[in-house]
Amino acid sequence: MVKLNKIYTRTGDDGTTALVTGPRRLKHDLRVDAYGTIDETNSAIGIARLHTGEMPELDAMLMRIQNDLFDLGADLAAPETGEVLSYEPLRVIEAQVDRIEKEIDQLNADLDPLKSFILPGGTPAAAYLHLARTTARRAERIMVELSRFDGEEVGEPALKYVNRLSDFLFVAARHANDGGRADILWVPGKNR
Repeated sequence: MVKLNKIYTRTGDDGTTALVTGPRRLKHDLRVDAYGTIDETNSAIGIARLHTGEMPELDAMLMRIQNDLFDLGADLAAPETGEVLSYEPLRVIEAQVDRIEKEIDQLNADLDPLKSFILPGGTPAAAYLHLARTTARRAERIMVELSRFDGEEVGEPALKYVNRLSDFLFVAARHANDGGRADILWVPGKNR
């Protein structure tokens, strides 16, 4: 378990932050940006959960995802370097990807097929879940870009998980919109 006694250390005053494995990186480094954007996604889900109390099954799924996102942040903050470490870094695993896929299928089973794209909105829960979805997509773009650099490993399960996450959040938003009945559909060219 992580134990935090002191919140500020002053070590980041020079514009750097430490990875779990020790090396310091600039705060605008792609790896730091990736796990920071995962943290943003988690925060948006936290706001959405303020509105999912009457949907206990969805709320429980979102709580599991919030925990997974801390796992993902830890995974990204401890890049694989090939060095032998005194501990085993936390990694996202395929079982987490499998679980989120099952939950997508479970939520999607009761939704009517889409006839158009959806405008973000509807209920407060759905609106915040759409915000979390778009933030997750940004995190995915950053993670993919990071993974293309030599020496910047990003685990395959982590990439799969963040890809499924935005799909989950899309379906969850529809679920929170009265099973899709309160979805706001895009009408192409409506205001021309």
